[in-house]
Amino acid sequence: MAEDEKTPETTDETTAEATPEAAATEAAPEAAEAEATPEATEDAPAEAAPSKPAATTRRDRLEARRAARRPGPRGPVTAEQREEERQARRQATAKQRRAYRAKLKERRAAAPKETREPLVAPEAGSGRPKVRQGVVASARGDKTITVLIDVTKRHRRYHKIMRSTQKLYAHDEANNANEGDTVRIVECRPMSRSKRWRLTEVLERAK
Repeated sequence: MAEDEKTPETTDETTAEATPEAAATEAAPEAAEAEATPEATEDAPAEAAPSKPAATTRRDRLEARRAARRPGPRGPVTAEQREEERQARRQATAKQRRAYRAKLKERRAAAPKETREPLVAPEAGSGRPKVRQGVVASARGDKTITVLIDVTKRHRRYHKIMRSTQKLYAHDEANNANEGDTVRIVECRPMSRSKRWRLTEVLERAK
C-alpha cells in the first residue's frame, strides 16, 4: 500500500517536471514559426509580384518615357474641348502680339523723326512698280499688245538651266508697237480683267 501511495506522487512530480520542458519544447517551434512568418510574408510578395519586363526595344523605351511624362489618364477629347483649347491658344498668341506691337509703337514714337527706322527696306523701295522687257507677240487688239517675257534661271538643287515664257497684256495708248518689236513695259493699275501692264518704250523695231 505504501508503494501504491508513493507512485502517484512520483507520477505527479514527473509530470510537473516534464511539463515545463514539454511546454518549452512546444513553445520553441511556435516561436520559430512566429519568427519565420514575418520574413516569409515579406519575401512572399516579392516572389509573388511578377517582375516587369525591361524595355529592350526603342519603341518600348519611348512608350515608357511618354507614360512617365503623361500627367494621368485622359479621356476622349470632345469637339468642344478642342475648340476651347484652340481659342485659348489664339488668345494667348494675340495677347503676346499686341504687347509686342505696343512696345514697338512706343519705341518708334520716342525716337526722333529723322532717326526712325523705315517700315520698308530701302533696297525694296516703297511702291516701286515692276519693269519687264519682252517681244510683242500680237498687236491686233485696239490699244492692247501681247508681250512674251522669256525667263531663264538655274535650278537651285540640280543647277540645270530652265527656260520659260510668260505672256502679259499691256496697254498701248497710241498703238505704237508692232509684232516683233522689243518693248519695255511697267506695272500699273488694273485696266481690264487681264491688263495690268503699260507700254513705256519701244527698244527695238522688228526687221
